[in-house]
Amino acid sequence: MSLYVMLVVCGCLTGVTTVLFGFGGGFVVVPLLYQLLSQLNAADSAVGQSAMQIAVATSTCVMVFGALLATWRHQRAGTLDWSHIRPLLGVIGAGAVLGALAASAVHGEWLRWAFAAYLALTIVDCWLRPGFLSPTLASRAAPSLTATALSGLAIGWIAAFLGVGGSVMTVPLMRRRGIEMSRATAMANPLSLPVALAGTATYVTLSATSTPTFGPWHVGYVDVRAAAALVVGSWIGIRVTALWIGRIPDRIHAKVYLALLIVVFGAMVAR
Repeated sequence: MSLYVMLVVCGCLTGVTTVLFGFGGGFVVVPLLYQLLSQLNAADSAVGQSAMQIAVATSTCVMVFGALLATWRHQRAGTLDWSHIRPLLGVIGAGAVLGALAASAVHGEWLRWAFAAYLALTIVDCWLRPGFLSPTLASRAAPSLTATALSGLAIGWIAAFLGVGGSVMTVPLMRRRGIEMSRATAMANPLSLPVALAGTATYVTLSATSTPTFGPWHVGYVDVRAAAALVVGSWIGIRVTALWIGRIPDRIHAKVYLALLIVVFGAMVAR
C-alpha cells in the first residue's frame, strides 16, 4: 500500500476518533507518523533524529482542520456547552505556546517516553477516579478564575508539548463535573483549537533559525505532504461519523474511550 494511501486511511480513523472521542490529532497521528518516519529514515539522519518532533508538529497542523470541522458538526448537533468552553480557550492557547517551545528543545526519545508516561497516568486516573466510567449525578460548583487559568495553562502546555489536543485532560475534567460522555468529548474539539493554532505557529516560527534541513515538503518540523493526506482522510471520517453523534450509550462510550487510550499506549512503547 502506498505511504500516502495509508495516511489517508489513517486520517479517516483520525476523523472518527475526533468526532466520537475528542481526540484524533495526537493520539492517532503522533504514534503513526513516529513509527513511519523511524522506519523509513536512518536513525542518524535529520528526519530520523527528529522523528518525534516532526510527528508532534504535523499532528498540531492536522488538528487545526479536524478540530474546526468537528466543532462545527457538534455545534449543529447541539452538544457544545460554551459556558464550560469559553473560560479555558485563551489560557490553553498561552500554555500551548510554552509547550511547543519546550518540545522543540527536548530530544525525541525523551518526548516519546513523556508521551507514553502521560498516557499511562491518564489511563490509571480514568479507571480509578469516580465519575469517569460512570457519570456523577450532580455537577460540582464552577471552579474559580484562578483554578481555571492554572488548569488551562497546564492543559495547553502538556497538549502542545506532546502534540495532542488536550482531550485526555479536558474529557476527564468535564466528566468529573457530571457531564455526559457525548458532551464531554464534543467540548474537547473547540478546546483543541488554541492548542493546534498556537502549537503549529510556534513550530513554524522556530523553524526559521533552529531546525535542520529535512528536505522538500517540510515547513519547519511540519511534513506538508503527510499533513495533506491526513487532512483528506480526516474530512471523510468526520463526515461519515457525524451521523453517530449522541447515539452511543454513555457507559459504553466511556469504556471505548479508555480502551483506545490503552491501544495508543501500547503502540508507543512497543518500539
